[in-house]
Amino acid sequence: MAKTSYWTDGLNLPTFPSLDRDLRVNVVVVGGGITGITTAYLLKKAGFSVALVERDRCGGVDTRHTTAHLTYVTDLRLHELESRFGRDHAQAVWDAGRAAINQVDEIVREENLACDFAWVPGYLHAPVGQSAEDERKELLRHAKLAQEMRFEAEFLETVPFVQVPGIRFANQAKFHPLKYLAGLIERLPSQTCHVFETTEVSGVEDDPLVVRANGHTIACDYLIIATHVPLTGKAGLVRAALLQSKLASYSSYVVGAQAPKGTFPQALFWDTADPYHYLRVDGHPLYDYVIFGGEDHKTGQEEDQEDRFRKLEVRLQTLLPEAKVDHRWSGQVVETNDGLPFLGEISDRQFVATGFAGNGMTFGTLAATMACDAAQARKNPWRGLFDVHRKKNWGGAWDYVRENLDYPYYMIKDRLSSPEGNSLGNLKPGEGKILMLDKRRVAAYRDSEGSVTTLSPVCTHLGCIVNWNEAESTWDCPCHGSRFKPTGQVLTGPAESPLESIPLQQEK
Repeated sequence: MAKTSYWTDGLNLPTFPSLDRDLRVNVVVVGGGITGITTAYLLKKAGFSVALVERDRCGGVDTRHTTAHLTYVTDLRLHELESRFGRDHAQAVWDAGRAAINQVDEIVREENLACDFAWVPGYLHAPVGQSAEDERKELLRHAKLAQEMRFEAEFLETVPFVQVPGIRFANQAKFHPLKYLAGLIERLPSQTCHVFETTEVSGVEDDPLVVRANGHTIACDYLIIATHVPLTGKAGLVRAALLQSKLASYSSYVVGAQAPKGTFPQALFWDTADPYHYLRVDGHPLYDYVIFGGEDHKTGQEEDQEDRFRKLEVRLQTLLPEAKVDHRWSGQVVETNDGLPFLGEISDRQFVATGFAGNGMTFGTLAATMACDAAQARKNPWRGLFDVHRKKNWGGAWDYVRENLDYPYYMIKDRLSSPEGNSLGNLKPGEGKILMLDKRRVAAYRDSEGSVTTLSPVCTHLGCIVNWNEAESTWDCPCHGSRFKPTGQVLTGPAESPLESIPLQQEK
């Protein structure tokens, strides 16, 4: 049996040299996991010079040991988020997760990455083999709250395969994390973007900002620390120690097994136990592969790790007697004192990202987008929500809806809304819809004679997503009021350019 992550089978990420010279870049990114690599990729696209620094091998630690669920359903239940932080803030947390999944999808499509990305449903369900009546009531309550916040949630009396009550959340996702990162990191090296492995940061100096590693220096304008547990950096020992006192590390255990094809639905699963169990299923030509995890405990507080694996295998065999376990591994998750990650500046020009709990792939991607915005001094709608210096209660300091009444809020909501279908077949004459066609969002319109126009739904003013105005037969932007004819020409500003035409291969 392999005692390594299933993701490493037959896959090696590219290797990179150690830092061997002094360097000057716009941004230094410390940490070569999903957060660091995604951050470097986004910064390079934004035109920054970047140095990505990893003390070992990129993708070699926590990202390698994930189970790679891409979900906005947090470990902290939605009603708990609402109770602790208020309804708007609870919604903001899940909205942020949806934005992160959407970011991964956009990168995969734009770069044509072969990383097994797929949109799948996720099921939160009662523990198998236990009385489910109390859990049923809580799940009903949870589903109703999610629906009120406009998340696509449906209570089910019987979740597929596990046969217990639960909630189906549409539009979650999964991918192969190392294939994804391999595709990104291959695109990083250039004259202005550098990747250094086996390069451990030994110190950070301020004014000017300098990172020391391998006996060399990298001067920069901005520093992003994406190391799972943050380094001291230039924040000072007291401030760094205070942040680290709000973190707790937990070990989680995983087994991988081959199963008869078609036994499980292609989906994600989590139960409501504490600690909870989680499962995902990947299709292969001759079999399905099941990844099953749980049995968490505080890191360093368990002497018999083998017993944790045995318990997982027994539970999986109960669910699926035909499963043949061939991998086992463990990983680490970092939790915070209030259940939300810390994403933001711990001091001037120093961004940290930690405390992702069981949502590492989602929050890691979100952290990358927020770090990229911070390096550009650009507003981000979740900056206050995940602020490193936040108190237990924000009070009047930050309000999700008020902060995003205009462009950012509506851009986020519309980009995260589900397309109205994936086929032109149901588009009626005189009707416009946002559809998912050829793996991209398209504003599609069919005229009275049956001819179809397909356009980019991105407003040419500031990038919001347009909506179809049925009463006026126009594409309207919710951010600043631009309006476009059904065929994309500008009807009223502030937009000055028409919606981009998108030719499609799909039958009309």
